[in-house]
Amino acid sequence: MSAAERPVPEGHEPARGPMGQNGEPARGPIGPSGLLDVLGMASVVLDVEGRIVLWSPQAEDLFGYPAHEALGQYAARIMVHEQHLDLVVKLFSDVMETGEGWAGAFPIRRKDGSTRLVEFRNMRLLDDEGDVYALGLCADQTTVRRLERDVALSTRTIAQAPVGLAVLDTELRYVSVNPALAQLNGIPAEDHIGRTPRELLPGVDADAIEAVLRDVLRTGDPLINHRIVGRTPADPDREHFWTISLYRLEDTAGTVLGVAGMAVDITEQHQAAVEAESARRRLALIADASARIGTTLELDRTARELADVAVPELADVAAVDLLEAVVEGRRSSLGPTEPAVIRALAVQADHATEALSAADPPGHVTRYGPDRLVTECVRTASPVMVAHVQEEDLPRIARSPEAAVQLGRAGVHSYLAVPLIARGEVLGALDLKRTRNPLPFSEDDLLLARELAARAAVQIDNARWYQNARDTALTLQRSLLPSHPAVTGGLEVASRYQPAGASAEVGGDWFDVIPLEDGKTALVVGDVMGSGIDAATTMGRLRTATHTLASLDLEPTRLLEHLDKITEGLDHSIATCVYAVHDPKLRQCRIANAGHLPPVRVHPGRPPELLELPTGAPLGVGGVAFSTTTIDLLPGDQLVFYTDGLVETRQHPLDERLDALLELLDDPDRPLEECCDLLLRTLHQPDNSDDVALLIARVLTPS
Repeated sequence: MSAAERPVPEGHEPARGPMGQNGEPARGPIGPSGLLDVLGMASVVLDVEGRIVLWSPQAEDLFGYPAHEALGQYAARIMVHEQHLDLVVKLFSDVMETGEGWAGAFPIRRKDGSTRLVEFRNMRLLDDEGDVYALGLCADQTTVRRLERDVALSTRTIAQAPVGLAVLDTELRYVSVNPALAQLNGIPAEDHIGRTPRELLPGVDADAIEAVLRDVLRTGDPLINHRIVGRTPADPDREHFWTISLYRLEDTAGTVLGVAGMAVDITEQHQAAVEAESARRRLALIADASARIGTTLELDRTARELADVAVPELADVAAVDLLEAVVEGRRSSLGPTEPAVIRALAVQADHATEALSAADPPGHVTRYGPDRLVTECVRTASPVMVAHVQEEDLPRIARSPEAAVQLGRAGVHSYLAVPLIARGEVLGALDLKRTRNPLPFSEDDLLLARELAARAAVQIDNARWYQNARDTALTLQRSLLPSHPAVTGGLEVASRYQPAGASAEVGGDWFDVIPLEDGKTALVVGDVMGSGIDAATTMGRLRTATHTLASLDLEPTRLLEHLDKITEGLDHSIATCVYAVHDPKLRQCRIANAGHLPPVRVHPGRPPELLELPTGAPLGVGGVAFSTTTIDLLPGDQLVFYTDGLVETRQHPLDERLDALLELLDDPDRPLEECCDLLLRTLHQPDNSDDVALLIARVLTPS
């Protein structure tokens, strides 16, 4: 069977040159399509006498003689330089006699007289009639050497390249593979040949690779530095990252031969980039924590800020828990068999999850047994990490068996608890869980959590001690404030005391309702400058002195004069005060002011008004006279006394705030308790750094 008749296996059709219409080969000249054409290989056939009997077109180009001039001529005359004529004739005779081929390079003289070095390959031919001929294959030596250098360079470059190189045919079968790629894949180079990436590399996304290979084959557009990920037999237990670059291969006639590819393993660079990004994110998180944690001295808020920072960057669910003894201001140390009594301060999640229901709600106090992980964390002052949570671990994490089931349903797969330590004392723990984030907690996560916990613990400790001191001062101040009946001496009375926001200490604001003889009632509102226990103590002294002086039935001015002298002796304290005495028989109220904001009078049927009183000097200044103003009060009239914490802010002018106060008092029939709540709810700012004392009295109709 001839080669033309031999069937071609499916998928192995030979490459075709340019085609004309109807699938016929194109006529006319075409460009070089192979190595021999690039070489310009000339073919010459000689008879036994050395005469030229066949002369190819390439021979015409190489020697400069057209066929009609060369045919029939002795080859030595037109193909060999005269200085080598004898040697060439002898070599020709040896080939014809022995049948052994000969190869070498000789200079030739072209028809135009120029000299060129030519590579020769000579061999004897025998036709079917027994006649002997000589075949000479000739090529310009410069062209041969250039191609040899190019091939040698390409071969050595491919073989020694540190990156993986491969050639695949149009059916995506490996044709050539260099040692570097064989090493990357963990498969000998010879085992690649004739097989596809899908067959050799099941651990890599074959669909994605074939898609980009076929796209390059179809379009001819190169693909540069395309990233792929997977596992190969070279390292089956570790995921690797590569960049591949693909180029379509074509011959000089434009026939598509296949695809050349280059692969570079960038796993280490990828890991370094991931670690650098992780480090950047950790630094950003720590910087964020420094700005967001400890914005106030409120303990619960500081704990929430820590939980908010930890989610979702570090964990999917975060809880901040303190030892109950620590919250109460006592030191705590746990023995190996002691449970931990823990108060939950904050819990946060980045999504709705059953793990929130399993956590202790803020404010809840729970006793954790000595076998629980959070107990171990606060007892040992060391982190506890369970990178891969198993079902048997959940009871040691959860607060109850029911909570353990909830954590399992929520998908908790990794757990980390780090102690909150400040000034050498364990305060509690930062409790972290992962549900959505598929990665387990790592050593890097542990370092980050410890850094967050260390920074937050100092803020939490500051808030704890501040809250304890504030609670003490507040308790003292509340103990000094009066509890008065709702009705006294012909007056209906309501009052409120609102401590300052958590960012400041309690102040020295106070009010008082003092029953006097003959049905009269003294009404007092004052404000000691400063804050903290000192201010509260001074307030208590002034209140006691006011009670004593009021019992003497002194005129308001005389009473303020005595208070002024008393205040001067209290470590340079200064206070403002309004003192009023209501006489139901005279239907009058006598009022004196010591540097305080004026009260508001509310008349039914008329707009509320600020009383025009001489301001006077604050108590403790000394040497300034006070004056008394008498006003009429009819049944239904109200007097509203208040301290500056109700109306003063940094953002608004005082006149604007006083106008707002008057607008809120537009309903004289509103119940006094509701009126107090309305004024505080509307006017008192949450971040106000001052206390508020509020006292409202309404004149009753005589029975």
